Amino acid sequence: MNQMAPFEDICKRADEEWRGLEQSPHPRLMVGSASCGRAAGAPAVLEAIEAELQRHRLEASVIQVGCLGLCYMEPLLDITKPGGPRIFYGDATPELASQLVRDYLVGDNPHPDLALGTMGDVGVEGIPKLFDLPMLKPQVRIVLKNCGHIDPESITHYIAQGGYHGFTSALEMGPEGAIEEVKRAGLRGRGGAGFPTWQKWKFCRNAPGDVKYLVCNADEGDPGAFMNRSVMEGDPHALLEGMLIAGYALGATEGFIYCRAEYPLAVHRLGIALRQAGELGLMGENILGSGFSFHIRIREGAGAFVCGEETALLASIEGKRGTPRPRPPFPAVKGLWGKPTNINNVETLSTLPHILREGAEWYSGQGSELSKGTKTFSLVGKVKRTGLIEIPMGSTLGDIIFGVGGGLVGDMEFKAAQTGGPSGGCLPSSALDLPIEYEALAQAGSIMGSGGLIVMDDYTCAVDLARFFLTFTKSESCGKCVPCRVGTGQMLQMLERFTRGEGKPGDIERLLALCDIVKNTSLCGLGQTAPNPVLTTVRYFREEYEEHIEKRYCRAA
Repeated sequence: MNQMAPFEDICKRADEEWRGLEQSPHPRLMVGSASCGRAAGAPAVLEAIEAELQRHRLEASVIQVGCLGLCYMEPLLDITKPGGPRIFYGDATPELASQLVRDYLVGDNPHPDLALGTMGDVGVEGIPKLFDLPMLKPQVRIVLKNCGHIDPESITHYIAQGGYHGFTSALEMGPEGAIEEVKRAGLRGRGGAGFPTWQKWKFCRNAPGDVKYLVCNADEGDPGAFMNRSVMEGDPHALLEGMLIAGYALGATEGFIYCRAEYPLAVHRLGIALRQAGELGLMGENILGSGFSFHIRIREGAGAFVCGEETALLASIEGKRGTPRPRPPFPAVKGLWGKPTNINNVETLSTLPHILREGAEWYSGQGSELSKGTKTFSLVGKVKRTGLIEIPMGSTLGDIIFGVGGGLVGDMEFKAAQTGGPSGGCLPSSALDLPIEYEALAQAGSIMGSGGLIVMDDYTCAVDLARFFLTFTKSESCGKCVPCRVGTGQMLQMLERFTRGEGKPGDIERLLALCDIVKNTSLCGLGQTAPNPVLTTVRYFREEYEEHIEKRYCRAA
């Protein structure tokens, strides 16, 4: 207990600072300033707020927060007056921000006609509760719990929400106890096929060798995917705490975050979080007097999609060209610099603090029998409410698209949804009742992947969709193995002939045979899954391929 006293002091100071913010006699304004908010104009909104506050000589706390998930309404602005509710406004502009400072902070008109929703015990007539909104009500926010609610550049904000208590719980359990807790929770990897997290840890922990490494795969490269980026931008300490827990369970003393350089804001905020954790003794040597030492370094990748594959990622960290190698040996036995290495993605690691803090039984109460917990998705495409969402495993595809997403833009007819990015598959309207589970998606010909979900209406051509993803995978192939290097190019040529109306009878069978060769003989996951968009579009939309050949006609125009 004496060793934990310093952490208790840290928590006490954090709680006092948070209470001071909540009970302040001055207003609090929070602006969504993740990449989506910044792209939509958050910097200009912040400038307008500061200028208007100075004009009226008002003192207020202006805080930049991460992505709340309502990306289609960014920039988001929320205002809390002393003793009042937290009121959210979407599509904020400099003009709206200035008006709200004048009318609500100087006056007392919260403009219910402009507000999205409220949070807090006190309501405002005419404004609904924020989490009663159709996009937010079905969600269960675990990984995204803090995103949009705390300053991601403040460790005290994170600790005041229970941060780093999961790590101290792991210290009390011991490494084997922490692994057992994750096993009982049923957590499976959130970056691919859903391998049990505890089992992956066990392989690495039991591998011979005194030096072991932990690597966070933050090389999120799927088109339309931004889940990992949003977590790192909105709650970076959750990732660091998850890495502490995993490193402790593995017996590792060093960890690496491999993040693509196209995520500069995520890298910036992770760097701040690392420095803050080190200053409080939550990172480095003999953490909290426990005898456990752990150091984390950030490595920026050049944006090669193939470096999302484990062995290619490790080669890139080592300073080599990012190309995969044959397995076995697997990284858990021979990974970074030939040492046992465990690799998890951002969402997997960021889930750990919640499991260790709240308990396995609490976490496994969400989700389905085989797929426990929740899953984040970036919901994009022809859907009305685009954004970052987190839903319980087992929710159906239709629940997400029509419940959370509100249906299709212009009330168009739903045609298909692509899950798992270029490595996933295209699921038709007959799959709307399909539960979002690892095994169910695999049986349908797709994968969970990291969580990209692209919605398409009936103006989308299935053949052209397959061509688009093949264009991507061909250009991202490292070229090391012949099946992927040559095969993806040949598949693309065939698809381009289809789209030009130059397909011939028998081409569909030839295309499927080529897919089979590439899938079964490629060296790594990029080539092995590259045919999936083709296989699923032929499986579910074969008539469109036949129309392109026989009628030189595309029903999607």
